[in-house]
Amino acid sequence: QVQLVESGGGLVQPGGSLRLSCAASGLTLSYHAIAWFRQAPGKEREGVACISSTNRITDYADSVKGRFTISRDNAKNAMYLEMNSLKPEDTAVYFCAADLYLLVGTEGWGPDKWTYWGQGTQVSVSS
Repeated sequence: QVQLVESGGGLVQPGGSLRLSCAASGLTLSYHAIAWFRQAPGKEREGVACISSTNRITDYADSVKGRFTISRDNAKNAMYLEMNSLKPEDTAVYFCAADLYLLVGTEGWGPDKWTYWGQGTQVSVSS
């Protein structure tokens, strides 16, 4: 049974930082493309960052470029999202996702492209 479990969310002031983690079980993350998505109340789920299974190709939403970094640790079978210079508009539930066949860089990576999902972790940016 595949499970992705996010952690690390919370309340942070504008300009602060958070590091989200996603622990995987039942699959080997190193074989998969991985991504982070977020969904704010009343809005559609949007892609934040993704990285290919080879780690050679990354893609970020324009709104987070230069502030967020996606990474993985194959030894721990985990993935991360480092978030810096957080803004109130970053407030959302953040989800990790993985897919064995998605080719990052050659096709779109919208939410419908991903097979495995975590349950989400809340990130709130407010003073």
